[in-house]
Amino acid sequence: MRVALGAVGLSAPVATTVCAGPVRTGPAGIDAGHLLEQLLPATRRLLERCGGQDGSGIDAVAIGAAGMATLGGQLRTELPSALEDALGVRRLALAADAVTAYAGALGQRPGAVVAAGTGMIALGTDLTDWRRADGWGHLLGDSGGGAWIGRAGLDAAMRAHDGRRGGSAALLSRLEAVFGPAPELPGLLYPRADRPAVLASFAPEVAACAGHDPVAAGILREAAGHIAEAAAAVCPEASADGEPCEVGLTGGLFRMGDPLLVPLREELSRQVPQARAVPGSGDPLTGALSIARALATGDLRLPRHPTLLRVPGEGPGQSPE
Repeated sequence: MRVALGAVGLSAPVATTVCAGPVRTGPAGIDAGHLLEQLLPATRRLLERCGGQDGSGIDAVAIGAAGMATLGGQLRTELPSALEDALGVRRLALAADAVTAYAGALGQRPGAVVAAGTGMIALGTDLTDWRRADGWGHLLGDSGGGAWIGRAGLDAAMRAHDGRRGGSAALLSRLEAVFGPAPELPGLLYPRADRPAVLASFAPEVAACAGHDPVAAGILREAAGHIAEAAAAVCPEASADGEPCEVGLTGGLFRMGDPLLVPLREELSRQVPQARAVPGSGDPLTGALSIARALATGDLRLPRHPTLLRVPGEGPGQSPE
């Protein structure tokens, strides 16, 4: 978990810190108590560093969390009163990490964002409603994301080991260099609780092989097709003045560079001709700060949603006052 302290008049954070470990998730979803155990001391340290007094001067807080939409029930129930009691916070936004990624990439403009790392989710808005595509996890979706690419690459490597069609000797060589003998891979992979991250760790190997291995290049072309398909599903219609829909690309997956970006630009041009791909101008932490800043000044124009972007206290329907 990363925590940033910002000032209303500044776009960049004035101080940031990183907490030691991830927030726990249990049967009730994301553990609100464990989040507060890390968030409150970190916030007080940042305030002290900037000359604040134990929470005074905090106008608004925005929290973005992976799994907020499906696992954030406890956060939505407990955080508003807990943050008001501990820090005097009266303005709070609880957002899915895809929403903070959107705000970091495009701000409060209409458009679409693809956030891709281990997983993959696309989110778009015309500033009236949200549209979401994928982000369903490595077993049900996240098509084109890092875990998807890594799994496809390992599948091709195992096919080469077996002598089956569709195999890649180059990817088999990389599998053995990274994980050891191919027959031992299931025993290394299946017991792991962090299987998606392990799968995603092989995605850079696929990208490294794509320049000389047609199987690896084909995997990235297929991934690009899935990513563009998700963007097409959420991108708003072109505006009345003919301005193209901006599609922001954010997340670590796009650091692969041309092996993925070249086919992705081609697929976006084919599947979403009304779109213009743009690099994200900021990361999700920047997006959380921008949401808090807009909330503090009464200028939060992103659509409210019961699970994607909730502002407690705004009343039925989550409409701004």
